[in-house]
Amino acid sequence: MLNEDGPWRVNPISPLVHAARSVPVWLGLVFVGASAVGYVWGPLTILLSVFIIVTLAGIVALFQFVNWQRLTFWFDDQGDFRVDSGVLTRQQRRIQLSRVQAVDVVQPLVARLFSMAEITIEVAGTGESRVRLSFLTLNEAHLLRETILTRARGAAPDGSTVARPDEVTVLSRVPWPTLAVSLLLRTSTAGLLILTAVILAIAIRREGWSGLGLALITGGVPILTVFAEFIRYYGFTVSEAEDGLRLRFGLLKTEHRTIPAGRVQAIEIVEPLLWRRKDWVRVRVNIAGVGKASDSSSSSNGGETLLTPVATRMEALALVSRLMPSLNFESMEWHSAPRRAWRRSPVQYPMLAIGWTDSFFTARRGRINRRTAVIPIARAQSVRWTQGAWERALNLASVHVDSTPGPVRISGLHLDAEFAKTVAGEQAERCAAQVR
Repeated sequence: MLNEDGPWRVNPISPLVHAARSVPVWLGLVFVGASAVGYVWGPLTILLSVFIIVTLAGIVALFQFVNWQRLTFWFDDQGDFRVDSGVLTRQQRRIQLSRVQAVDVVQPLVARLFSMAEITIEVAGTGESRVRLSFLTLNEAHLLRETILTRARGAAPDGSTVARPDEVTVLSRVPWPTLAVSLLLRTSTAGLLILTAVILAIAIRREGWSGLGLALITGGVPILTVFAEFIRYYGFTVSEAEDGLRLRFGLLKTEHRTIPAGRVQAIEIVEPLLWRRKDWVRVRVNIAGVGKASDSSSSSNGGETLLTPVATRMEALALVSRLMPSLNFESMEWHSAPRRAWRRSPVQYPMLAIGWTDSFFTARRGRINRRTAVIPIARAQSVRWTQGAWERALNLASVHVDSTPGPVRISGLHLDAEFAKTVAGEQAERCAAQVR
């Protein structure tokens, strides 16, 4: 497809893929509707249900066929990426490649059965910042991704639309047993499972069944969460390429994502209590243009962007060094919260501290789940200090270095008030100086 001049369309069988994806939804609705009105499941009912599901899927396929005819994309004479779409309302989007944040390849389960994939283009800016093209063959999707990234890097000044895949080196793989055990040992999961065991023990001891319903809820929620995350992050692989670190993960829905080094705004290393014996950590990142509060589709990221769901500390720091080569935790001088801070936060007080170097600001907090967040000071959005009523009574204050929207928050909690004000002022000046 991309070997020819545009405009191009997504694959002609895309309407069938969309229709197949809708079948489980129609199946569930028909089953619930038939059960609600009291139908007896016999040959006639089954035949009628199949007819209804096929008809509804056919309507979806017909609508998507019209949408397929109306959706075109191409590179214009100025080198920007253009997408025209819409059936009832026509929409024309012009994407400046210089504002492209990431290009991901996603394979939902049904699309995998057809060897199809979806392209997701993240664009910097306000409003709707995501463009999706569904569906291309897997090879076409990877080729289009490489073409967009190559042009975005300015590597195709002649207007060529064909890019050669660059060299990819595998840096880390998460074995599925390690992923499963880590999810079960996560603090929230382990806590709910222990609560479930206690409820069951009390219910059995009293020879009653009233607690079993609550036990099913408290035990079922963490198990479902573990199962969902295990399916999502199965086969998590981190590779290095010219455009940054590439992530591949997913059992039912395979996702290919890219973390460009220049787009990473902040990093957080999380150490749950039950992981420390194995020296495991999780690494979360904020990426410019990803995870905007205004973008409702950001939920497709699972609420957080991970560099790795679980890895040893040594492996995690090696991955972090690929994104922030000059970061060195060993050279960080830590400044802890004063002893009186235990009145404000008795549990995590021993871990509260901040540190900085010429290029980075770091904050540490948490005792059950230890969190170490770091941000290049040049990429800080703002620096501020806050003082709540309880902190004011203890002459304490907190320093916050704000990053772009994402899962990582950089906050030095419950420091000496005068020290916090001084640090906030100094970091703001350093940020302004490095930006200039």
